[in-house]
Amino acid sequence: MMIPMADDHKHRARIFLHRGDLVRARAAWEAAVADDRAANNPRELSTSLGNLGNTCALMQDFAAAEHCYREVLGIQRTERNQHAIAHTLVNLGNLHIGADHPEKSRPYYLEALDLLHALNDDRALGILYNNLALQEARDGQWEESVLSFKRALDHHRVVGNEEGLAVTYSQLGKCYLDCGDLVRAERCLNNASEHYIKLGHEPAEAAVLRLLATVYSRRRDLVSARRCLERVVALDQRYRLPEFQADSAHLAELISSD
Repeated sequence: MMIPMADDHKHRARIFLHRGDLVRARAAWEAAVADDRAANNPRELSTSLGNLGNTCALMQDFAAAEHCYREVLGIQRTERNQHAIAHTLVNLGNLHIGADHPEKSRPYYLEALDLLHALNDDRALGILYNNLALQEARDGQWEESVLSFKRALDHHRVVGNEEGLAVTYSQLGKCYLDCGDLVRAERCLNNASEHYIKLGHEPAEAAVLRLLATVYSRRRDLVSARRCLERVVALDQRYRLPEFQADSAHLAELISSD
């Protein structure tokens, strides 16, 4: 049986993406988009355009990615696919963050939130509130950021998203650290560390322990800071993490100050 040309282009695009060859992946998605237009297949066209937009975003061609996502959004609104609309709105919001225009992302995030609440999609809501919190933290809106992080945690708990809980506790701990609330920062970062240990994600655990070491150093609890960094340096060596030299120097500094 002959494989339709659009399907062949899509298959090749996925292979190129898997290999990290974004230039060829983009060309294959562009060919698939052209075939889907010629076949007058809006649903397939929407999917191909979305994948083309994702590839353009990875190549940091944000203008081309936005053009794709906006066309996708038009198709999805016509078909009244609320889940798909919400997903594309999040993509547009993320795109503006990546393009260093975070002020443009918020309207897309807020519209997506309304749709996802109506759909009771707790998994997507947890991720989206986390994105919103990061934007608010970048803008120095600490109270709003903390509230969004806490909402993200609530939604992660509903669906048992362990990775979401680990990431959000870590980022909330960093938020508290940045605004000088060391007690809450320590509590959140310890929670994040426990979740990463449960997940067996040791490089991520190392990143959290670096932040915890900073918390303890600022509190002049050098014993706890050193204990964190000893674990971090061991993980640096095990996974050949690029922070090994800086972490080793920091640990040596703590040891010499005893």
